[in-house]
Amino acid sequence: MHAETHPRSTSGAGIAPSSNMRAKFLREVARAVAATEPPDLTLVTEQDLALLPKSAQRYMRFMEVVGRPRHWSFRAHLTGMFRMGPSKPWMPCETWQYNTRLGVTRIFHMRVRFGGIVPVYVRDNYVGGHGRMLGRAFDVFPMVDDQSEKISTGELVTYLNDAILFAPSMLLGEQALWTEVDDDIFDVAITDHGRTVQGRVYLDDDGAVNDFSTSDRFATDPEGGKDLVRTRWSTPVRGWFAGREGPRATGGKAIWHHPTGDLEYADLTFAPDSVEYDVPADIGPNGV
Repeated sequence: MHAETHPRSTSGAGIAPSSNMRAKFLREVARAVAATEPPDLTLVTEQDLALLPKSAQRYMRFMEVVGRPRHWSFRAHLTGMFRMGPSKPWMPCETWQYNTRLGVTRIFHMRVRFGGIVPVYVRDNYVGGHGRMLGRAFDVFPMVDDQSEKISTGELVTYLNDAILFAPSMLLGEQALWTEVDDDIFDVAITDHGRTVQGRVYLDDDGAVNDFSTSDRFATDPEGGKDLVRTRWSTPVRGWFAGREGPRATGGKAIWHHPTGDLEYADLTFAPDSVEYDVPADIGPNGV
């Protein structure tokens, strides 16, 4: 298993967990995700993997999915650092997210303090085939509210990225299309509500993911334009450790690859107890 390397050094203290943020997040998940019985918990078999490209099979075996039920949801509570631009300061952040394949859904909340003072809440959601990015200072005063097709496309491919890194067995089924590139690279695409997005996955010698890249996301134009522009986006992985549900990433970064230069804007740490699997939408952490 890969040794963990430390995230980038940043000045300032981390951000303390917020019970208020957690409560808001849990309420929104409960409202947005229809109550449903867990799906068939038939175990993943070698026959299931035989349908995938050889490189994707390597990753699934690295993740130890064979002999385990196919995951249908996960909830993650992560911390790290975030910044708005290459010349902007790094800010501690706290995030909560819930993903489920029972009606492809991603609900993501992030909290940062601009200038160490002003709390800003960001919600990046994909529910019912629609994406929305909502940012509000003090969770009251709007800063951004975008529900465009570009946001919907970006939110769906971010769901795909999440599944690859946290719970790849969520993608075993008719919604995903896997394509071989070479021994260490495969492409994976997902279709939902008539919208198809794709990412490219890069593996190391052990079969572990070390990067994910896609051109199905849209970023603020670095040249100052008002419209979002299609921009390559990647999420390199820092390392892996042995978890109760199989190997788990120790952390990762998010990078926009602009024509004018790369912007690394997020660096998150995945603690051993930061992810729960197969959690109903109306159940809080630790069953509370």
